[in-house]
Amino acid sequence: MIMCMSDILCVTNRKLCREDFLTRIERIAACHPAGIILREKDLLPEDYQELASAVMAICEQHGVKCILHSFTDVATSLHADAIHLPLHLLREMTQEQKSCFTDLGASCHSVEDALEAQALGCTYITAGHVFETDCKKGLPGRGLEFLRSVCAAVDIPVYGIGGIDADNIALVRNAGANGACLMSSLMVTEDVAGLLKAMEG
Repeated sequence: MIMCMSDILCVTNRKLCREDFLTRIERIAACHPAGIILREKDLLPEDYQELASAVMAICEQHGVKCILHSFTDVATSLHADAIHLPLHLLREMTQEQKSCFTDLGASCHSVEDALEAQALGCTYITAGHVFETDCKKGLPGRGLEFLRSVCAAVDIPVYGIGGIDADNIALVRNAGANGACLMSSLMVTEDVAGLLKAMEG
């Protein structure tokens, strides 16, 4: 599983970036988060593969776990050892495909999702969205009780996602989560290092 001093996973969204995307990845990787999930689901597979290859190289240079997202075939062809999937794609994976990865994650939105992901071989999951977030405008967060229930239900690491910041991350950790995911804030902040430092326990 993901081993690192940090308990923060970065989830990418290149469309939010105000600078060159790979420059932003370099700045994040230099701060050594627990991992970078390359979540650029709108790309064509060949474009995702080109981007993933560049991001994997940056992560390797900084000793940071690079977790590809959704594109199983691309991940296999690039010999990636980590992938994150929505549940519907995880269900379609064969045992042989799963065996290619040391880290297998899934996005979960209920205790039932979490239990299914664990049964399907996940080594960690994300659970959310915990708090209200601009990414899910108008949708109330599922809350800390939801997160607590998910963490109690499974034996694998759980990372909270959605609206998590320096002011509420302690609540996320206290609910039993192993860490948290950041997307929007890490894509737009002027001070990547300062933001990640503020998130430290």
